[in-house]
Amino acid sequence: MPLDATPTPLVGRVEELRQLAELVGAGDAAGGAVLLGGDAGAGKSRLVAELRARVLADGWRVLVGHCLDFGDGSPPYLPFSEALGRLAADSPGLAASLVDVDPSISVLLPAHRLLTEDPAPEPTGRAALFDAVHAGLSRLSEDASVLLIVEDVHWADQSTRDLLRLLFARQFSSPVAILATYRSDDLHRRHPLRTALSEWVRLPTVSRLQLGPLSDQESRDLVRELHPDPMPPQELRQILTRAEGNPFFIEELVAAAEVSGGLVPADLADLLLVRLDQLDDYGRLVVRAAAVAGRRVSHNLLAHGTDLDEAALEEALRAAVEANILVALGSDGYAFRHALLAEAIYQDLLPGERVRLHAKYAAALAAHRVEGSAAELSRHARASHDLVTATRASVQAGDEAMSVGGPEEALRHYELALELLADPGVAAGVLSGGDEIDPVDRTDVVVRASNAAAAAGHLVRSLALAETQLLALPDDAPPLDRVRLIHAIAVTALVMDHKLDLLALTTEAVQLMADQPPSKLRANILSVHARATADRARDDDAAMWASEALAIARDLNFAAVATDATIQLAKLDERAGDPEAAVSAIAAVIDEAKAAGDSFAELRGLYHLASLHYSQGRLSSAIELFDQAVRKACALGRRWAPYGLDAVAIGAIVTVVAGDWAAAEKMVDLTGEAPPEFAEALLASIGLEIAAGRGDVGALAIMPRLRKSWQIDGLVPITSGAAAIDLYGEAGDIAGAIAVHDDTVATVSTLWQRTGFPARTRLAALLLGQLATAAAAATVSEREAFIARGDELAAAADVMSAKSRTVGPEGRAWTARVKAEQARLHWLAGITPPEEADLIAAWRDAVAAFDAFGHVYETARSRARLAAVLFAAGETAEAGAEADLARASAATLGARPLLEELRALTGPAAGGGRAPRSRDGDALTTREREVLALVATGRSNREIAQQLFISAKTVSVHISNVMAKLDAGSRTEAVAVARRNHLID
Repeated sequence: MPLDATPTPLVGRVEELRQLAELVGAGDAAGGAVLLGGDAGAGKSRLVAELRARVLADGWRVLVGHCLDFGDGSPPYLPFSEALGRLAADSPGLAASLVDVDPSISVLLPAHRLLTEDPAPEPTGRAALFDAVHAGLSRLSEDASVLLIVEDVHWADQSTRDLLRLLFARQFSSPVAILATYRSDDLHRRHPLRTALSEWVRLPTVSRLQLGPLSDQESRDLVRELHPDPMPPQELRQILTRAEGNPFFIEELVAAAEVSGGLVPADLADLLLVRLDQLDDYGRLVVRAAAVAGRRVSHNLLAHGTDLDEAALEEALRAAVEANILVALGSDGYAFRHALLAEAIYQDLLPGERVRLHAKYAAALAAHRVEGSAAELSRHARASHDLVTATRASVQAGDEAMSVGGPEEALRHYELALELLADPGVAAGVLSGGDEIDPVDRTDVVVRASNAAAAAGHLVRSLALAETQLLALPDDAPPLDRVRLIHAIAVTALVMDHKLDLLALTTEAVQLMADQPPSKLRANILSVHARATADRARDDDAAMWASEALAIARDLNFAAVATDATIQLAKLDERAGDPEAAVSAIAAVIDEAKAAGDSFAELRGLYHLASLHYSQGRLSSAIELFDQAVRKACALGRRWAPYGLDAVAIGAIVTVVAGDWAAAEKMVDLTGEAPPEFAEALLASIGLEIAAGRGDVGALAIMPRLRKSWQIDGLVPITSGAAAIDLYGEAGDIAGAIAVHDDTVATVSTLWQRTGFPARTRLAALLLGQLATAAAAATVSEREAFIARGDELAAAADVMSAKSRTVGPEGRAWTARVKAEQARLHWLAGITPPEEADLIAAWRDAVAAFDAFGHVYETARSRARLAAVLFAAGETAEAGAEADLARASAATLGARPLLEELRALTGPAAGGGRAPRSRDGDALTTREREVLALVATGRSNREIAQQLFISAKTVSVHISNVMAKLDAGSRTEAVAVARRNHLID
């Protein structure tokens, strides 16, 4: 890249730039010599440009010269001629002074190297020329540090290399630094620069710095700089995978993302294919065959693709390795140095060449003449138009991927098989099977694809695959095909929100299997039917179906089904009021799963046991169990799948409740990851909850994006909606808080097909709190509207509480909070206010309930509001103690809104801003300004007392003091004087 061109953003490379600046001596008087290596496109020129700009700003003198690829005809000392030519153009007097002192250097000036009809100049000896260059650099550095940059030394002629060696070896008495760059991937084994580098780096003044690829996160940052608009995750992953951290490759792929159709951009392909021209015919044949094989290829597979004898193959491979096109892997394999080089070569092949080579590889793999995976066979068979083999291999590849915890890859293989099966000829071919080949059944592939999609976290996609196939089944399809699809639908639907009549579906499946003997499928159907029945609150029937499923599972030794049935029975025990029995049952399931080596059953058991501990308020053990579940899910490759993602999300929520916001923030941090849309939305909503506690109103910007995911699962609107209520309240937008509350309740009610759900109590409590706070500055009509709405919220929460058969510590805490906030709203609005004793009792109940549950933030917030009513009642000692406890928690959490609420309660911190003064110079206190502001709204002394949690007598004293300080004869005149002097708004 030209140094004066508009640069690509410099992303990452902070440490490399620091090292480079240190090695050349930037910042001190000593110069140094640096050899900067890196592959083509690694960003050497961009890094050098950044260094050049930095040292120029520090007053350095910079000379730049480039070596060019002239093959065998490169003129000697070309970069030095360029550097001196630029110096002559920019500072002609300075260049002339160098020539005056030592005329030998003049032969390097461009004017002396042009084609002319004049006789050739007198020859100059090398020693004299080298001395002149050294002396010239020394002279240039007498009044400023000098940096000589020689780019692309891999193209340097021998004379240039010799001159560089002298400059590296000979010391300078003044600050001169030399930076030489080269492409490390151009240095084949016989490249002359290899020997030179090995000599140069042994010199004490020379350092070597190798520029590696960008990290994954730096690559993502560069893509965002180049493409600010959101990019589909799959497209982003493809760019990162293909570019392998090479900045130039990233830039080219991003630029071509919308126009190249996935092909390597032409300019980039031309750059990469130059390497191929270095090889002879056999070398090119081998490299092309390797490109068809993929990024990596075994020696044996190449032999089947090229038909060369062993000696010719080895010679061709040696040439490709020496040219840095291929690199050896272990003892029997090779890989392309860059994935994009393989793509460019493959793209350059003729269609017939590709098909022929793919067919050879497919035949060798299918006959087991070479080792390979089903995915490789599928790829080669598909590219050689053997679609029946490709379909079978794709299914096998999906099975292999699932067996090693790769559900995302498995889904791609299964969906490819389904795409191929859409061809009637292919479907007929794979159904025929054979003596040694099992037939491929479309319904079976759909079930596998649905399970893989769920395991990868794509729940909507999982459901759609199975539903679509169920609708497409012909009337004469085998009944068990319908049962298998219903089971696939039920397994996914039970862990997400949906609009299916799931109980009707599972009932149909149970009926279809009524005459079937006990089997794994029947046990599975009975288990999911039990769960669907329990969702309709038919607990006795659910227990019956779960028990039958458990009996079959134990008789036939189906551990996974036994786990699900046992967990369902345990959850029914909890709902019946026996949580300890539920805990014991699930703990036993986990032990059995461990003993049987069933990791997935163990994962499900851990998640449900953690959930039980959370519901009982055992936060520490719940966090530990959720963490174990997350680690187990990651080991199984199911982090975004049901139970894996749930463990991450609920574990983070419990961590928030326990008061470790920093740890929770790390748990939901998705930096450098590309999870499914639902997972991203769910974890972002938990992050929004933390932002609400900190008062980060700017975080509301993500609400429109989160709102798009509310229909997937009720936990997303509940979590983000609750956070948004507080954030809108913090922003002073009470209408926004009301709107998001109503939207959340409506959305979840529709999703869950019921208006009453436990989280509604929490949502009501939060909005009641915001209504009460807003009542402080509200008009009479607004206060009346707030009271009406608040009473509606409290009534809905009461109905919810009455309907709940069992209420755990969390439910009890939010129920107490609703009552306390309703009383606070009436007190502050001055409309049918409660007695002081009743108000204090309500807030004591809220503090006790949240403290028992272990919710650190909500306990602190409840304490702050209890302190306020205690102050109003004159219980200053107890009020101060509660405020201190709340303040300590809020400070630890970084809960800014709560700290501000406490400051308003107990007065500003010492050292705060200067208080406004009256016209007589007497300062109005904070409390006097608060009282006067409420007088301005037309409040009576009683209403002001309720608002500020003080007595009416105290209000009267404050008003008298204010009138005296402002020399006002009435309350109205005091307000007018205060406004004229900007003491109140």
